[in-house]
Amino acid sequence: MSNNYQSKISRRDGIKWLGSLASVVVIGGVTVACDGPAPEAIPVDPSSHWPDLKFEPITGPKYGQDPKVAEPTRPWSLTFTSAQRNLVAQLCDILCPADEGGPSANDVGVPEVVDEWISAPYSSQQQDRVLILNGLQWLDDEANRRFGRAFLAASNDEQIAILDDIAFKAQASKPEFIHAVQFFDKLRTLVLGGYFTSPEGVEDIGYMGNVPIMGDYPGPTEEAMAHLEEVITNLPA
Repeated sequence: MSNNYQSKISRRDGIKWLGSLASVVVIGGVTVACDGPAPEAIPVDPSSHWPDLKFEPITGPKYGQDPKVAEPTRPWSLTFTSAQRNLVAQLCDILCPADEGGPSANDVGVPEVVDEWISAPYSSQQQDRVLILNGLQWLDDEANRRFGRAFLAASNDEQIAILDDIAFKAQASKPEFIHAVQFFDKLRTLVLGGYFTSPEGVEDIGYMGNVPIMGDYPGPTEEAMAHLEEVITNLPA
C-alpha cells in the first residue's frame, strides 16, 4: 500500500505536464478528455453520504502570466495534504500498476500531476478540485462505515469492494453512488491521462512520434488503418 508516497518530479516538470493533460488522449481506441465539461450538478441525496465540502477557489497568476516562461516560478500552491497524496498514490497503484511493459503511475509521478491539476487556478481544474477532494473524503468515510477504518488501512479486498461500487457508470443510477461515480470517473481519467502523457507512458504504448522517412511516404500500416476504422465505427452518432 502507498502509505508514504515520495516525490518523483519537480514542480517545474509538473506544471509543464499540465499542457499535455489538457489535451485529448486516446487509450485503447477510447478517447479520454482530461479537460472536459463539469458533470451536471445533482442534488446530494442523504443516502449517498457525499461530504459536499466547500472550498475557497484558488486565485493568483496563471501560468501564461508568469514572466519567466523558460523558468517558471510557482504561481500556485499545491492542494493535497500528505494523507491525501498517499491515498491518491494507492488509487494509482490500483488503476495503473507496474507491469512488464512499463512502470506504474506512481513511478512516473502521476499523484503529483493530479495535485498540480486540481491546484491550478483555472475554472475547469477548480471544478475538478472540489470533486476530487470530496471524493477522497468519501472514500475514507465509506471505508469507516463499512469496515471501521480509513481507506488506506483497509485490506486490498475491502478497498476493491468499495471501488467496484463506483467504478462503472451504470452505478450512477443508484442515488447512494452517483457523486462517487463522477469522482472516480474523473480521477481515473486524470491518472490514465497523466500516465500516458508521461515519457514512460508514451514509450509504453510504443508511440514513436515524428520519425523521418527516407523516400516516398508508404502510407499508414494495415494495423493503423484497422485501428482508425475501429475508432470511427465507435464514434457516437
